[in-house]
Amino acid sequence: MNRIKPSAAILLVASLALANQALGQSPADQAQNPVIEGSQPKQTSSPDSAFAEARRLSQLGKFDEALAQLEALAANQPTVKGLARALGMVYYKKSDFLAAAAKFKTALEEDAGDAEVIQLLGLSYYLAGRPAEAIGPLEKVQAWYPSTNVDASYILGICHIQTKDYPSARKAFAKMFSVPADSAASYLFTARMLFRHDYDPVAEEYAKKAVELDPKLPRVHLLLGELYLYKSRVPEAIEQFQKELELNPGEAAVYYKLADAYSRLQKYEEAEQLLQRSIWLDATSTGPYILMGKVLEKKGETALAVRALERAITMDPNNPIPHHLLGQAYRELGKTEDADRELKLSEQLQIQQNAKP
Repeated sequence: MNRIKPSAAILLVASLALANQALGQSPADQAQNPVIEGSQPKQTSSPDSAFAEARRLSQLGKFDEALAQLEALAANQPTVKGLARALGMVYYKKSDFLAAAAKFKTALEEDAGDAEVIQLLGLSYYLAGRPAEAIGPLEKVQAWYPSTNVDASYILGICHIQTKDYPSARKAFAKMFSVPADSAASYLFTARMLFRHDYDPVAEEYAKKAVELDPKLPRVHLLLGELYLYKSRVPEAIEQFQKELELNPGEAAVYYKLADAYSRLQKYEEAEQLLQRSIWLDATSTGPYILMGKVLEKKGETALAVRALERAITMDPNNPIPHHLLGQAYRELGKTEDADRELKLSEQLQIQQNAKP
């Protein structure tokens, strides 16, 4: 079906409507208040309609247009209640966090008890890379609000980590997971967060404290093993993984990590057996299949390695690692074209990953 070409009159009305939309005027308003060339359009929209239009534009990702709508309102009615709050919300969604923080501070001068704005002020400082300034607001309000899309207790804990206040971080994570602040579990959770953010020495200290408080706590030896493996302290890692298996023999991840440790010692038979157990317990994880491919290739069982790597790619086709390993395996089997294809694909996927922010 052919499109009907709009007439010049319709285009003129549409363009006037779009222009006046930014000013809060409807086509009917425009008929009563015609724009004289060279003059400034009259701002006739109410604060409520300006706020509503700014919200609509913000939801569409048109943040600059939303800001222009609010700034136009500010130029005409600078004392309108809620204006700084609305501006802060748009700046926050636009990821201009320092500007958002400035507006939220102004909004709190108007309403010091606005809990959502207090939390968003803290989050804005955190996301702007100012954790010390984020702590105060986040400590005042730790409830979760839909507009933030995060858990304030988690961010508060991370801010305490970044400012090296580890006991306060532990209290924040304990609250997040609903456990006592001085419990073994709180030390374990904090150790995991510390390890994730590369605070390895303190992570080890806290994990050991968790063991001291509860020697049978699941997953704490797993964490210590992962930490030692990361530091290439392989014998210590193996010891911790074995302790974890005594407490938690049904945990697939422990067999996988222990297999990784044995593979680094070139104990490939032991590693293969452990990987098979991990896969039996959890066939949904790609890591054991990728490591199985490596181990089987080291054992000279290249055809079997190909099967394991193909399985990993089926589960995670955008992971460059199994494509690279599969390319190497194909090359060993003399499948040059297949090898070149997989190696090229691996390189492309790696470039795409590196390009992501």
